[in-house]
Amino acid sequence: MAVKADMHMHTTFSDGLFSPYELIKKCKQRGLSIISITDHDSVDSFPDAIEYGNEFGVEVIPGVELSALVDDKDVHILGYFVDYTNPRLLEYLEFFRMERVKRAERIVAKLNSINVPLKFEAVMERAGKGAVGRPHIASAMVEEGYIDSYHQAFERFIGNGGPAYEKKFQLTITDAIKLISSSGGLSFLAHPGRYTTEELLHHTIKSGLDGIEVIHPSHQPSHTAYYRGVVNEYFLLESGGSDFHGGKKNDDEVLGNFYIEEDRVNMMKHRLFSNNSSHK
Repeated sequence: MAVKADMHMHTTFSDGLFSPYELIKKCKQRGLSIISITDHDSVDSFPDAIEYGNEFGVEVIPGVELSALVDDKDVHILGYFVDYTNPRLLEYLEFFRMERVKRAERIVAKLNSINVPLKFEAVMERAGKGAVGRPHIASAMVEEGYIDSYHQAFERFIGNGGPAYEKKFQLTITDAIKLISSSGGLSFLAHPGRYTTEELLHHTIKSGLDGIEVIHPSHQPSHTAYYRGVVNEYFLLESGGSDFHGGKKNDDEVLGNFYIEEDRVNMMKHRLFSNNSSHK
């Protein structure tokens, strides 16, 4: 049987439903042998997650998901094999988290101004120890009875262009890649089929990208074929995963069904080894 690797998933340390322990247990049940936890702006699930992985026989690769700005477009960059103790990385991530809190405050203030009396404390309660984001605001709106569904919260209020929308602080693509690289990691463009024009794709590649997330639930077979072609043309690495959040996005069925095989992960490790050798 092929060894399955899911390189994109979230825990309670960002906007996922499951703790690292619960998530890794679920991954084992779904037949995954290698995973990367890629919480938004957080590496706080490690090293506990690595220990849980050892317990369940699942290799856990430290990862992170960062937001970057390219030509006014919000793109997501996945960092794999990052050193989660790197002081520079931790300093940046703490700054991003503080910016997330400020953004959440501004969104709640906008909601209040349009007669949605959501309390900021209710949002932070949902976020818990995680990096606060719009999903926590949507969940709080549903649970407090101000809206019928999570998706409706985005569609009517907090989605891009909505009356309570607020931009978030973002790095440039070059700075995001540099931050991941300086932490010993590899940079991958996440789910490009969602937003990427050909021009934007080539811009991110020129910025020093190591690879592209080819497999993703939002990708049609035509997307997968196209991005695999781009990977081969530019000698990039291929990644893929479920982007599993744990039910908030009705995504339970994706876990175990969107993955790459072990040889793709081995190619990443080989690239890292080559990079490290060339720096000696």
